[in-house]
Amino acid sequence: SSSASGSRLSAIAVFLQYPWQVLPPEMLAPLEEAAQAGNSSLFVGGIDPGFANDLLPLALAGTCQSIQQIRCMEIVDYATYDSATVMFDVMGFGKPLDEIPMLLQPGVLSLAWGSVVRQLAAGLGLTLDAVTETYVREPAPEDFDIASGHIGKGSAAALRFEVLGMVDGAPAVVLEHVTRLREDLCPDWPQPAQPGGSYRIEITGEPSYALDLCLSSRHGDHNHAGLVATAMRVVNAIPAVVAAAPGIRTTLDLPLVTGRGLYQGG
Repeated sequence: SSSASGSRLSAIAVFLQYPWQVLPPEMLAPLEEAAQAGNSSLFVGGIDPGFANDLLPLALAGTCQSIQQIRCMEIVDYATYDSATVMFDVMGFGKPLDEIPMLLQPGVLSLAWGSVVRQLAAGLGLTLDAVTETYVREPAPEDFDIASGHIGKGSAAALRFEVLGMVDGAPAVVLEHVTRLREDLCPDWPQPAQPGGSYRIEITGEPSYALDLCLSSRHGDHNHAGLVATAMRVVNAIPAVVAAAPGIRTTLDLPLVTGRGLYQGG
């Protein structure tokens, strides 16, 4: 979107959702300088990273008396996700468990989702001592097929990871993904609130909260619904981004985007 005073951009690029202390200053400085020089603003969002782990948890946090931890979870069956590159090469599904895929190389999880825990911490006024990551993978009990291809027995078929923002040795803000390729895998792991998958926000505090977010679509499954939500978070934010001050803007800067003009009767 553009205006007479300069360019305005809403986009999906996870590193820029909340880039401070995630990307090095030498990468951020040219962006900020260009934005100021061109009177332009940039907002990056989506669903995860995005509103499921910034807008919603911070809204809940604003009703607490005290908080010990905020945990944002994606609990999703990826069987219908049709991208062999993402599923096999990036996430390592269908690969031997001793073969470490790109996503699980040291530091990659913290780069991809570090913005989530950093922004939550900023919203709470916390300074994190460290951002750490953990993961566990489980093998397929037998051969089966998914949209992206074949999963061989013994190869990676489930993944659970955490990105943890630490304060005084305790995980204050946590981003967790529980990813299965079949709903019967790893029955002891957290289960979604609806078949296929859901998002969950857990706040430990006073009061404590557990909020399950279930997406559906008349035009596809939960994965399709998630793609629509990802796109519309940034599209619907365009008027607020246009009105925002120049620079990299985040959910912490923008006013509440309420869906004005979206009602369709009948």
